[in-house]
Amino acid sequence: MQNRLHKVMINAVAIVITAAIVLFGVYGWVCGWFKDIDTLRGVVSKAGVMGPTVFVIIQILQVVLPFIPGGVTMTTGVLAFGPWWGFALNYIGVVTGSFINFLLARRFGKKVVLLLVDEKTYDKYIHKLSGKKYLRFFAWAILLPFFPDDTLCLLSGMTDMSYRDFSLIILLLKPPFIAVYSLLLIMAGPTVFGLLG
Repeated sequence: MQNRLHKVMINAVAIVITAAIVLFGVYGWVCGWFKDIDTLRGVVSKAGVMGPTVFVIIQILQVVLPFIPGGVTMTTGVLAFGPWWGFALNYIGVVTGSFINFLLARRFGKKVVLLLVDEKTYDKYIHKLSGKKYLRFFAWAILLPFFPDDTLCLLSGMTDMSYRDFSLIILLLKPPFIAVYSLLLIMAGPTVFGLLG
């Protein structure tokens, strides 16, 4: 009985947190925070000493909510905090959001996944979700910039992938992409990356 009550409480807390994340993201979208880099930089700047925390929350939202453009948030991190702190804050936010996606799907399954992923994308990748072949595919998808890695983190939660394998892939293979993105931004300037949003 106590074990069942514990599970119900965990599910309730997870649902409340998820709802809060979605509502905060929608609020930011309605307010226009994510329309361009300058606007998002202004939001972060107005937060003062809480700016890094606010930015990390926004970056987590970007990973969990598909309508928030990653190009805008990633670029804002580097421009607002510089290449080193920008990289660190982007990494913390992206990794945290990736784990949230994985855990949401692991706990709630297809119903939650289809709330965050359109059915066409779901159908495109769902047949790949099996065995060691998928593990290799997922690792390459996280390392390279051409795949919908946030969506794949969600879908991975529906597989038998272990927490250990998921953690190793995310923690070790996310930094190179974020670092290259930051380096290119420094060399090419913000205008190029504003187009990605």
